[in-house]
Amino acid sequence: MSTAFQLSKVSCHFGGLAAVDNVSLEIGRPEQLAFIGPSGSGKTTLIRLLNTMLAADEGTVSVFDEPVAEFGSGQLRKLRTRIATIPQHLGLVPNLSVIQNVILGRGGKRGTLGSIRDLLAPSKDEVAKIHDILDRVGIEEKLFDRTSSLSGGQQQRVAIARALYQEPEVLLADEPVSSVDPARAKDTVKLLTELSKERGFTLCVSLHHIELAREFFPRLIGMRAGSVVLDGAPDQLGDSELAALYQLSDEEMMENA
Repeated sequence: MSTAFQLSKVSCHFGGLAAVDNVSLEIGRPEQLAFIGPSGSGKTTLIRLLNTMLAADEGTVSVFDEPVAEFGSGQLRKLRTRIATIPQHLGLVPNLSVIQNVILGRGGKRGTLGSIRDLLAPSKDEVAKIHDILDRVGIEEKLFDRTSSLSGGQQQRVAIARALYQEPEVLLADEPVSSVDPARAKDTVKLLTELSKERGFTLCVSLHHIELAREFFPRLIGMRAGSVVLDGAPDQLGDSELAALYQLSDEEMMENA
């Protein structure tokens, strides 16, 4: 199995806070894993380091076996076309149609003029391709609907379709099911893992739902206070270890009081 990401002693600070603290980690291609841990544990910062939207303050981040600190801006833009990200709040443009939001997924590959042309007058081939993707995620009838008119679950699927249209080698999803009911959350995580297997991309998802993580992912990485404290298969991690991941220390309880 080749490597998608390799982090060596990586730290990232915001002011005096180490959002990621001395993390060493390797993620293969293809692989499916879930980042778990309490709010503020560093999961979002770690995802932004992986998709190169943040630079490490210390240590080395390598993507596809290349250290990204040595990349220029053009190289980074090209690299990011190979990595799709579904952010916490989905990153959709509400006033655009579903097809236009999906088209934006390939903006990095098409450039500014190509993206404008695709948004205004997509070719029949591209419309057919997007329709097929929307069919796979279960909302093909919403192709020309305004995105703001969709339910939260449907908008999630638009964000997934946009990521698929990018044809990524890696898909990173940051709390993609935080705002939907448990049944919809399970359906969405199941869909993501199925698509990863079908299309052969590495899938990294941050989740608050431990049971979903245990059910669908062969590898769980537990984070706490910016550090990786657990890393293994679900059957290797006991209930007590997972419960301890979310227990607040006396100091943390004072901070949240």
